[in-house]
Amino acid sequence: MTTNENQKTPWHLWVIGVVALLWNAGGAFDYVMTQTRNMEYLSGGAANIGVPVDVMVGYYTSFPSWADACWAFGVWGAVAGSLLLLLRSRFAFHAFVVALLGLIGTTIYTVSSDVPEGLSSPFAWIFTAIIFTVTILLIVYARRMTAKGVLR
Repeated sequence: MTTNENQKTPWHLWVIGVVALLWNAGGAFDYVMTQTRNMEYLSGGAANIGVPVDVMVGYYTSFPSWADACWAFGVWGAVAGSLLLLLRSRFAFHAFVVALLGLIGTTIYTVSSDVPEGLSSPFAWIFTAIIFTVTILLIVYARRMTAKGVLR
């Protein structure tokens, strides 16, 4: 284990950090547009999956507070983790764990709620699996970079 304060930042940290930030910024944008009920954005999303926009809005506005909180922790934990990774902070690991816990909570709500037809498609579940995979890989990466002394 290297704990050298002057550990050179490997090139892949910048690539992974920037890609992670862009990926998670997409989730943050979706979260903000949904929470602010941006009808232009929601109408486009509803049209893409063949669901009336009022059905989509009704589903998201019916989230209980705990599910909304999980969604927020998932999204903003991932954004914070990405920024902390770029800042070479060991707290990136913790932020990504928060993101994973938020994602787990949101998924529990989704599985246990009455999701409208179209919002629970095979694509939606595959995309959720991709989000889980990316988040877990970022946790592993942040942990390894901390162990190598890259993140302080």
